Amino acid sequence: QVQFVESGGGLVQPGGSLRLSCAASGSISTIYARGWYRQAPGKQRELVACITSGGTSTSVESVKGRFTISRDNARNTVYLQMNNLRPEDTAIYYCNLCVSQPRNWGQGTQVTVSS
Repeated sequence: QVQFVESGGGLVQPGGSLRLSCAASGSISTIYARGWYRQAPGKQRELVACITSGGTSTSVESVKGRFTISRDNARNTVYLQMNNLRPEDTAIYYCNLCVSQPRNWGQGTQVTVSS
């Protein structure tokens, strides 16, 4: 069974940066697109960005130009570089496959943007 382990969150001031990492344990092929999701307090979980095995990425409009998703297939790890963070980016960030109904959610990593 695949498990995802997210890390790199924390408390940062508006305009600051963080880099999230997501390692996959268990057997998972690198052919799958991987992504980052987030869930803010009182809101549903949303997909933030996805990246294919070949490196093609997509992201939601609210993070374009600020967040960059990348992956290291040799390490089976996905990253999310977040720059110019805003208070509305505060959420628990999760990684998973970019599919219609992801399963096996990890614990996530808390990102708090506040002065």
